[in-house]
Amino acid sequence: MGGRHRTDELDGGFDPRYEPPPPRRRAGRGTVFVPLAGAVALAVLLGVAAYVVVNKSPGCAGEKVELSVVAAPDIEPAVQKIATKFGKSGRTVDGRCVAVTVKAADSSDVANAMAGTGPTNGKIDPDLWIPDSSLWLSGVKNAPEPAGYAASTPVVLAASKTGADKLQSAFSPSWTGLMSAANAANPDGLARKVRVLALDPTQNAAGLGALLAGAAVLKQGGGSEETLVGVLRQLSESTVSTPDSMFATLTKAAARIPVGVTSEQAVWSYNTTTTPSNPAVALYPAEGTISLDYPIIVATKDAATRKAAQALATEVTSPSGRKTVQDFGFRAPDGKGGSLLKPDNGVSAKKPAAIPLPDSATVTRLAQAWQQIKLGTRLLALIDISGTMALPADKSGVSRMRAITDLTVEGLKLFPDKAEIGIWAFSDNLRGPGVDWKPVVQIGPLAQQINGVTRRDVIMKALRQAKAIPTGNTGLNDTLWAAYQKMTKEYEPDKVNTILLFTDGVGNDDPNGGISNTEILRKLKDAYDPKRPVSILIISFNTQKDEDRTQMTSIAKATGGAAYFPQTILEIRNIFLKGIARRLQ
Repeated sequence: MGGRHRTDELDGGFDPRYEPPPPRRRAGRGTVFVPLAGAVALAVLLGVAAYVVVNKSPGCAGEKVELSVVAAPDIEPAVQKIATKFGKSGRTVDGRCVAVTVKAADSSDVANAMAGTGPTNGKIDPDLWIPDSSLWLSGVKNAPEPAGYAASTPVVLAASKTGADKLQSAFSPSWTGLMSAANAANPDGLARKVRVLALDPTQNAAGLGALLAGAAVLKQGGGSEETLVGVLRQLSESTVSTPDSMFATLTKAAARIPVGVTSEQAVWSYNTTTTPSNPAVALYPAEGTISLDYPIIVATKDAATRKAAQALATEVTSPSGRKTVQDFGFRAPDGKGGSLLKPDNGVSAKKPAAIPLPDSATVTRLAQAWQQIKLGTRLLALIDISGTMALPADKSGVSRMRAITDLTVEGLKLFPDKAEIGIWAFSDNLRGPGVDWKPVVQIGPLAQQINGVTRRDVIMKALRQAKAIPTGNTGLNDTLWAAYQKMTKEYEPDKVNTILLFTDGVGNDDPNGGISNTEILRKLKDAYDPKRPVSILIISFNTQKDEDRTQMTSIAKATGGAAYFPQTILEIRNIFLKGIARRLQ
């Protein structure tokens, strides 16, 4: 965009910084008032033109340096005010005045445009860019170093004032508490009282900052990857598109108290521009937080336009510029808050402890993990109902069949309603000689109605009614191959396509022959397509023999999957999370 120029349509005019010339001596009464009245009428009719003429600075009659500025929507009003003052100041670059235009655009859009990846809303090519966070620069190759920072605002938790009062006895504002409330693997904990609302981290820096802060605190406290996966899975189903949507949800009465994640400035803006009856309250995490830092990025290559951009950056970072951004609810780059950050506006001027921004690799890895977790699920579960499944699972005396089906019902809670899941049962000769499997519930969305009830309920009922066949053998390999052919034929690219095998670890035991252990490995390796992956995850309960574990691990690895061998009933929930965690790899 650098190097664009235009010629003003209006020339001349006096500069208000100089004294006007003394009035001319009147020559007579009648000869002056007629042209004067015409001039006044023309000025009224052409008010805009008159304004431009009056406000033109000396030396601006020729070409100007045009400077295009794009700022994050929250800070755009402050930047606009600073740019207007800058434009009226008469500042010149190489003898030419500067014409500044300021537009608002989501930082994610601009970052995608500069990186050449992801969706954008039209062509975006600013000379000067002020995103809400340096986090966006991690995806821009060879991103310029910031010319300064326009402002800062910490990422905070938020609740309605009514909700915050109710939370005092149950929830201490912290990333630890938030992660606990958002952990899909612990639905009976804090999640029973608190509903966490997340901003989409691919679209909102406060949403991304919250995930990074929570992940950092979790790692520092020795938390597992499975816990993080549980949080991501839960938050992926409770994202809101904009801060406005989040604030609207916060103020609604609900059985669980909603707690959101946003920026301090967003809380201030909501309370001061909408005057809600139930205002929002910023809750500052006890461990500290990440702040949005509003870097000033000079993107143009044109020499004159770069000088203009640097001059405007100097204005933004000046004491006057600092005061302007504070007037819009932001902090100075050093974290100092202005007089408007006060409890009456739902915020506090006290500077929170800082969690430093992570490196680009960490940001990219977490962003990719989020994208993977957000993918839909298409899953076919294979349930072993052979005779050995009637044996006790452990010292509790519960049968292997009941242990696996009960735990499968529990694991089903981890999947959202949009997940597409179906079930086959297998033993041997279930549908005639050599056909060792039978469909129990066809694959489809869990929320879909089947004869008046949801598929989720149909699956849960089928699992609870499942019984082992006392004389049944284990036609594992034939079943796996039939399932793999089905899933590859019906592959859906916008979903994670998976076969989930539940068995008791005896392995293939098919007196009718069928596919051998060697042959199933060859078939699966030949059929696996990394561009259209269908993975096999195996949960083999109470598997003891090394050869059985080796065979099942080889089957899973042939398709990019994994095999797990839980020994107790309590391990199953984490096994499900490990399966979901494979999407991060």
